[in-house]
Amino acid sequence: MSSHHTAVDHSFDPLLAEGLEDRRWTWKNRPGYKPIFFIMAALVFTFVVIMPPTQGMLDMVKLEKPAGYSLASGTQTITDTVNKKLRPEAYQAHASGQSVDAEKAGEHNHVKPLLTHYQVAQMAKVTICILFLAAFLWGTEALPLGATDIMVGVMLYLFAILPINEISKAYMKDAVFFIFGILAVAVGVAKTGLDKRIGLILLSRIKSAKAFAFFFLPMLSLSAGFLSEHALVALLIPVLMGIYKVTCKMYGIKKDRALAVFLLLGVCFAANHGGPGSPAAGGRNAIMVGYLAEYGMPISFLEWMKIGMPFVPVMSWVIGLFMYLRLKPKFQVTDVNPSEIVKQEVKNMPKFGGQEAIMAVILVVLVLAWIILGEHAGLGGPTLYAVMAMFLCRILNWDDIQNGVAFDVVGLYAAACAMGVALKFTGGALWLASTFVSLLPDFLTRGDGLVIGVSLLTGTMTNFMSDGATVAALGPIVLPMATLANVSVWKVGLITSFSSSFANFLVVGTPNNAICFGMGKDPETGERLLDVMDFVKFGLPITLLAWVVLWGWSVFGYWRFLAW
Repeated sequence: MSSHHTAVDHSFDPLLAEGLEDRRWTWKNRPGYKPIFFIMAALVFTFVVIMPPTQGMLDMVKLEKPAGYSLASGTQTITDTVNKKLRPEAYQAHASGQSVDAEKAGEHNHVKPLLTHYQVAQMAKVTICILFLAAFLWGTEALPLGATDIMVGVMLYLFAILPINEISKAYMKDAVFFIFGILAVAVGVAKTGLDKRIGLILLSRIKSAKAFAFFFLPMLSLSAGFLSEHALVALLIPVLMGIYKVTCKMYGIKKDRALAVFLLLGVCFAANHGGPGSPAAGGRNAIMVGYLAEYGMPISFLEWMKIGMPFVPVMSWVIGLFMYLRLKPKFQVTDVNPSEIVKQEVKNMPKFGGQEAIMAVILVVLVLAWIILGEHAGLGGPTLYAVMAMFLCRILNWDDIQNGVAFDVVGLYAAACAMGVALKFTGGALWLASTFVSLLPDFLTRGDGLVIGVSLLTGTMTNFMSDGATVAALGPIVLPMATLANVSVWKVGLITSFSSSFANFLVVGTPNNAICFGMGKDPETGERLLDVMDFVKFGLPITLLAWVVLWGWSVFGYWRFLAW
């Protein structure tokens, strides 16, 4: 009997016992499990949801043809648009002059009655609440990142904000496929050793942390004005991780977080701020070009570059200075010499050929596809083709994908895309924008003050939703304000587009942040070298500096000498 007892006694298995201890309920906080934070967030969320929507929300959903909201065809108000999607049968009956009785509809045809203005306003309010709840949980890691990713979809379905098929579509945006694909491509690049060869080309002349901050980052920002900044970040991160690891080994150090943050976030923030350089830098710029043309003030490619390109190297130099002063004193290594390290590593590499050469061809074709087909095929489609090509050429297998791709980060950006769709659909994004504008003091709504106020609004919103969605929501609101305030429409439009590049302090602000967070792992141990709060700690000061530089640039500096 005693031997039988011993055979089933789990206490004799220390690993199993540790696992049971780990799963036991406790109030103790740890990353991915912070019950106190979660309970606090749940209580605040419940209270706000129970409260009635504001009068401003009610007025907004009733307003005919509200500026900044894309109405469905044949509709006049946000309530009409919401009903047309969520209550199509009732809406069609109403549009044709028939009345839909709630009782009869429920008994016979199961046709749900039209949503009232109050219900639609409530829906907008709940969507905003979900946004802030998700941002809080992502920021504090009160739940695992993946759990919060799923929670967003569950909440949108639970509160009937979007139909399940619409939620699925919202989670499967082009940017989501791009992030998954580029993380997989990065695995292939690292597995074949191609990242080290790319590093030789990109970093061969960078011989110190100072050169990295003040020469390489400005060059990267200028490149991001014409090429996909997401692709540049995705290509560079594996190279930088190799440099990080070799540098640590040279100095006999296992880990140097300050160096990792300096390399990773330096590249991420520099790429973010390449956006003002040209209309080709991203969809947000294309949206603004369209708005300016519709407003009767079209802007050419060269005119945009003349106004925006000089700002890019100045801002990237400021980013390099901040990161250098903030992190260089905390380095555990004496310095980092990418040139020497990359050259030494490449000397020890086998001759170029085989799978590495195939991977290089796939990568070159992928970059060309982004440039040539990006406007029509997006970024996600060509990237998935590249992933498929790696499978067919036996560069990757599914185990490599499972071990190398941070699926929680892919889900995080998917959830952010879904939130953006829901905010736009319910009018929540419009309410946030309008509320912020109404809170601005008078001096920020006229003259040069309007430029400052609009940049504050855009820079804040772009951290909570995609840059394209931010510009799309704000453009129709702020451009008419420019005319009323006797300010150049170009100046207000471009300041809006430029500020949408300041998505630095939340992981979900832009794909660059998500890619950097997902790929920023120790190449050997797989340990994540960044946490969510690093973006707040370093990204918030960078955003504040970006505002200050942009205001000085536009109000007191270079823009004063341009003909508006």
